[in-house]
Amino acid sequence: MSIDTRSGTRSGTRRTKGLAKAALRGLGLALVSLPLSALCFTLALLSIALIPLGIGIVTTPYVLTRARTYANWRRVLAAEWGGVRIPPAYRPLPKDANPWERTFGMLCDPATRRELWWLLVDMTAGVVTALLPAALLLYPLEGFALAAGLWRVMPDPYWYGFVPVGDQASALGAGVLALGLLFLAHFVTPSVLNAHYRLTRAVLSPSQGELSERVRVLTETRRDAVDTSAAELRRIERDLHDGAQARLVAMGMDLGTIEALLDKDPEQAKELIAQTRRSSVEALSELRELVHGIHPPVLAERGLGDAVRALALRLPVATEVNVELPGRAEAPVESAAYFAVSEVLTNAVKHAGADRIWVDLHHSEGHLRVSVTDNGKGGAVIGAGSGLTGVERRLGTFDGVLAVSSPAGGPTMVTMEIPCELS
Repeated sequence: MSIDTRSGTRSGTRRTKGLAKAALRGLGLALVSLPLSALCFTLALLSIALIPLGIGIVTTPYVLTRARTYANWRRVLAAEWGGVRIPPAYRPLPKDANPWERTFGMLCDPATRRELWWLLVDMTAGVVTALLPAALLLYPLEGFALAAGLWRVMPDPYWYGFVPVGDQASALGAGVLALGLLFLAHFVTPSVLNAHYRLTRAVLSPSQGELSERVRVLTETRRDAVDTSAAELRRIERDLHDGAQARLVAMGMDLGTIEALLDKDPEQAKELIAQTRRSSVEALSELRELVHGIHPPVLAERGLGDAVRALALRLPVATEVNVELPGRAEAPVESAAYFAVSEVLTNAVKHAGADRIWVDLHHSEGHLRVSVTDNGKGGAVIGAGSGLTGVERRLGTFDGVLAVSSPAGGPTMVTMEIPCELS
């Protein structure tokens, strides 16, 4: 009977390589994380402290962006080395935001606060958890060296762990302890390094409160969307009943009268025919307007860019439209964006007193971004029964956001962003 020891040998070799790899990676992380985390944390605090002097307005976005780059690199290492995935959760910033908007936009982002806290944790507890794998492998070497005679040149007593080393017998005890530590390291070293990655995830991941708040907001926006859809359906039914349907019923009655008058009074029959023709044109126009309000044909056929251009052509105010969309979003997203732009343009025409409007549509970093700017009197706000509240709810259905900059005297800039991919 023979025992094949090759598989056991290969398994032991792989485990030994895994221990050495974990120790080297942990040591490298400790050597990198301590200076870099301390540097990023110090520069971030210094830059934020300089905001009242105006210097921080310029430096803070740059410093926080570098800190995000460093955090994202550590996310990649956690995924590749430990299988621990930590998705970033940054709020999008307007592409053309000025330094003031970028600074306070980043500071108000919960992800920034989490990263600042993580930098502090990473250069303390993070360094310790990263060093442990290497320590578990290197510390036993000292115990073996003491057992081999190194104890003779050490001060008396010399503590190795909890063992006081003063003679050869106690040195052998240190060697036994070292052997136990090495045996322990054989099993726990990879888990200890994973604890470092899990600590990173625990700090960088959104908190339960943030997730609960996000769920609450999404629930509200979904409910608002259902209510809006129900109200829109009732409006369509009312318009059909009171408008086109009433005209079609009247046309049917007129056709019956015409049929009776053809032989008796041809002249009056001709007048009724002309009236019925006008009624049919009006009914057809109402139906077209109704269909256009549901989903404009140009939006379905040509896409969001051309639909917004067509919308701008019907405005009584000079409107310039700039479109940079390399593809098309999903139909519900295009519809939401179209009607949001339509509402914002309507508000600008009715309430802003503007004589010029600029519309910009583009897609970048997984977001459809639309900005509408007018040179009106300003003062637009979200809430208080304004149409912008409905726009915000419509965008919220798709996890989109709305930002309004409208100082007294103008200009007004309304920015809308919806996360989506183009096809």
